[in-house]
Amino acid sequence: MRDQWNSKVGFLLAAIGSAVGLGNIWRFPYVAATNGGGAFLLPYFFAIITAGIPILILEYTMGKTYRGGAPVTWARINKRFEWLGWFQVMVAFVIGVYYFAIVVWVLSYIGFSFTQAWGADPSAFFLEFLGLTDSALHLGGIQTRLLLPFIVVWALVAFIMYKGISKGIEMACKICLPILFVLILILVIRGLTLPGAVDGLEYMFKPDWSALKNPSVWVAAYGQIFYSLSIAFAIMLAYSSYLPKKTDVVNSAFITATANHGFELFAGIGVFSIMGYMALQQGVDVSDIAGSGIGLAFMTFPTAISSLPALNALFGICFFGALFTAGVTSMISILQAVVSGFHDKFDMSHKKAVTVVLVPSFVLSILFITGAGMNILDIVDAFINNVGIASAGVIEVVLLTRFFNIEKLRQEANEFSNFSIGKWWNYSLRIVTTILLGVMLFLNTKDFIYNGYGEYASADVNVFGWGTILFAVIFADAFTMMDGKDGYRDLHKISYKEVN
Repeated sequence: MRDQWNSKVGFLLAAIGSAVGLGNIWRFPYVAATNGGGAFLLPYFFAIITAGIPILILEYTMGKTYRGGAPVTWARINKRFEWLGWFQVMVAFVIGVYYFAIVVWVLSYIGFSFTQAWGADPSAFFLEFLGLTDSALHLGGIQTRLLLPFIVVWALVAFIMYKGISKGIEMACKICLPILFVLILILVIRGLTLPGAVDGLEYMFKPDWSALKNPSVWVAAYGQIFYSLSIAFAIMLAYSSYLPKKTDVVNSAFITATANHGFELFAGIGVFSIMGYMALQQGVDVSDIAGSGIGLAFMTFPTAISSLPALNALFGICFFGALFTAGVTSMISILQAVVSGFHDKFDMSHKKAVTVVLVPSFVLSILFITGAGMNILDIVDAFINNVGIASAGVIEVVLLTRFFNIEKLRQEANEFSNFSIGKWWNYSLRIVTTILLGVMLFLNTKDFIYNGYGEYASADVNVFGWGTILFAVIFADAFTMMDGKDGYRDLHKISYKEVN
């Protein structure tokens, strides 16, 4: 018997916890600032309306209707579509493996915050802390200083996962999300009270309308939506499969998206307020110090923390504590998407499915606590997001709008909803979302093929970039061809109404 959420609130907190992750805190502000500032909000909100919310409604409806994780859901729609479900699961598996590394670094930095152990040069400290090598293929051995936090994070995640949906994931999100909000609130209030905060906010929100003429800005907006909403890689399909039949999925999708994107904007205010203060202290432009991604979190922000006039330790603990809680809630959702795939097809108990997923995840994640860890993570993250998730999203929308009666899913979504979605939803998915996602996938893939990635050698990119995509494809094929149990192979014969 499949587990079920204790309440709609529990489901929403878990869905929001999945969507609100590390990228909301460090990625969105930088993406907005470097793609037109305030003008970026126009394609950003357009992407939310035309892709983010429609696909959330789509996946919530699919999961609730077909009562399974990604593979079984797609198989119940059409047996030939099962491969896509396994591909999405494998994308989630890859993300789960490297996501651990970032959470491990964050946990270490909570400890460093008490004494500002990073000293006067946080950038050099971070690279030394990781034992960073000069190549993704030069592993450099396991960094023993990372072993303790590595084991702690694994133990915490395993404890939550073995508890199941209602007693584990739902309870963890009910605890973590309020803590996350309080910590971010402290960061925002402190940031806004610092001199130079206005300069940072101007850098983030000042509109550059000419940027809207650049197709890459629109591609960046759609990329951010997929990155932050956890759509198209099995998570929301799995989570919604544990919903009661009469759940209002339309309202749930709007609540999830609003909470996630509101959090992104709110966190961005705090982050760039601090960046403005830091720029003022150093006498430089905000653009000179507003690094992206990992650099912002582990190099730039520790410098800002050390330069604060008071309560440095508290501020550091709040910042990295927020990252940690956001990382944990996202991590458990990613892994649950994988667990549900094995649980449903092979009729495993929940605990056995968790073991089947966690053991190889643990082994592979050791790669990311070697000296090459950050190099590998950077390459894998770029390819799995820009090629893996993007291609899964394109295929998902094309299959459902071209080879399935999407109107049936719209009617199912509206059946128990407080307000109905009109046929604009069908056309948005069929035309706008399909075209823009297709363009995004084409441009990203073309860029990787012709230009490689970053400053990495072609061998590094081929092994950990294209190799990761190949890994997902091969294992998706393998699991698709395996026989399931308890009539799984015949599930595609069940009609839509019979599933209901």
